[in-house]
Amino acid sequence: MISHWKANAPQAPYYAVIFISKKSSELEGYPEMDERMMQLVQEQDGYLGYSSKGDEKEGIFISYWRDQESISKWRANLEHGSAKTGAKTWYAYYHSMICKVESSNEHGTWLEMS
Repeated sequence: MISHWKANAPQAPYYAVIFISKKSSELEGYPEMDERMMQLVQEQDGYLGYSSKGDEKEGIFISYWRDQESISKWRANLEHGSAKTGAKTWYAYYHSMICKVESSNEHGTWLEMS
C-alpha cells in the first residue's frame, strides 16, 4: 500500500473516492494519461492525497478530498473528463464510490508523507 498526503494526514471529516479496477488488455495511452492525471490532481483545490494498492492488472485507488465541492470540481475538469472517456477501453471493470470519512485514526510511520 502506498499513501501520499499533500501535507499531514487530514483530520476527519473529509471525503474518500474509492476506485476499484481491473485493467483490460487495451492500454494504449493509459500510462501517459495516468501520469498526467496524477500531476493535475495535485493542483486541485481540496485534494488531500491518496492511497493505492495493486499491480499491473487490478487495483484499488483512494483519493482523499476536503469536501464534495472539491470532488465535483475535479469531475468537471476538462482533462479529467477526457481521461474518463478512455475508461471503457482501459478497464475491463471498475467501480467508483464516494464516502464521507467520519473518523480517522493514525499510528506509526507506515504512510509516505510529502
